[in-house]
Amino acid sequence: MPLVALAVAALAVGFEQIVQWKYGPMGLVAFAALTVGLKARSTTISGIGAVILVMLLAQSG
Repeated sequence: MPLVALAVAALAVGFEQIVQWKYGPMGLVAFAALTVGLKARSTTISGIGAVILVMLLAQSG
């Protein structure tokens, strides 16, 4: 079980670095809001993070 948790954490950190590299500080803020909202079960915060990420993805596409 600790190996699985370590692998998931490594993937999350890697994804966070990719988002920050590609979308800059706003991407990092959006990813953090989405993550915090999901962990806190707050639909408002996770929705704001998701909307910002979608807007960043639409802008770069």
